[in-house]
Amino acid sequence: MTFQRDNAAFERWLRSQCKVVEADLAHKHERMQKDAFTFLRATFFRWARRIEKLCPKLKDAPAVLSVGDTHIENYGTWRDAEGRLVWGINDFDEAAIIPYPFDLVRLATSARLAPKARVAHRMAAATILEGYREGLAKPAPSLLDEEESWMRPYVVCTDEERRDFWHEVKDYPDAKPPPRVASALRGNLKKARLVRFASRVKGGGGLGRPRYVAIAQWRGGLIVREAKALVPSAWNWAHDLKGAPLFLKLATGEFRAPDPHLDMSDRFIIRRIAPDQRKLDLSNRTGPRLRLDLLWAMGFDLGAVHAATGGAKAKIERDLDGRKDGWLHGAAKVAAGDVRRDFEEWRKVRLPWTPDAATD
Repeated sequence: MTFQRDNAAFERWLRSQCKVVEADLAHKHERMQKDAFTFLRATFFRWARRIEKLCPKLKDAPAVLSVGDTHIENYGTWRDAEGRLVWGINDFDEAAIIPYPFDLVRLATSARLAPKARVAHRMAAATILEGYREGLAKPAPSLLDEEESWMRPYVVCTDEERRDFWHEVKDYPDAKPPPRVASALRGNLKKARLVRFASRVKGGGGLGRPRYVAIAQWRGGLIVREAKALVPSAWNWAHDLKGAPLFLKLATGEFRAPDPHLDMSDRFIIRRIAPDQRKLDLSNRTGPRLRLDLLWAMGFDLGAVHAATGGAKAKIERDLDGRKDGWLHGAAKVAAGDVRRDFEEWRKVRLPWTPDAATD
């Protein structure tokens, strides 16, 4: 099936799962024309449909509760219940039971496709795998106040970025969430005084799903919570599987130090948003050694996530020991080529979006 047909089929399914914001979906379509990396981020559904055909030698590997939509920009910071700054995977929308190698392949593929990559592809794959093995062996959250303090320069929030964040919050348009979502947001704010509800446009693959924010006043300043619509993983869509979203189970797993405000209510994810709750920023950091350090850390956190599946550690380690050197590099090369072909197809034949097209 062509990418265009898969995309149309997935979006029909998505409309059956939530009330799609068509203008945001149109924005996603435009973003998908930017480059192959942005396209990869927005199209996990296609990856889920294609990856087993592209890498058939990996599909029988041990299956674990997986991230699904793993990529180099799916990492960031948050505060845990002790106020500690934590770094790691911060989006589990596509969590599903998947053969473990496919999370690794998607992460290595994203490193290959990143526009400003400064690391040789083979070295990137080897470094990710090295970190992954360590994360399996010694799973733990990455705490930036202790062992991972070297990473703090990558995630520090500047005064300018803080100002930009609050200016953005000020500009969020007013909105009226569904009553149950509004109630969940109020409950998460506890004793804070609600100022207003608004809507928000963010993300890559999640564009099109409704997002609401609650802005409140608490002890001299503003605080913000977001509610984002959650649907079953596109892996389930691609494999015709049933089941509830697994987001919260993975995000609060055994080796995580989760955001205490993270919750799920009425098929919406509730979470804190703040200047220090942010994605890793690599835009001005180009040192190849540091870039390798970060890829190692990404692999480590992914290994810790997979280690939370009971009995998985030993099975994965045996499977890894039986694979030839360079397997991850080779799989990522094949996958990246397929993504690029889909990207070129999208750029060549996509028609301009119109409101009528959304119901075709």
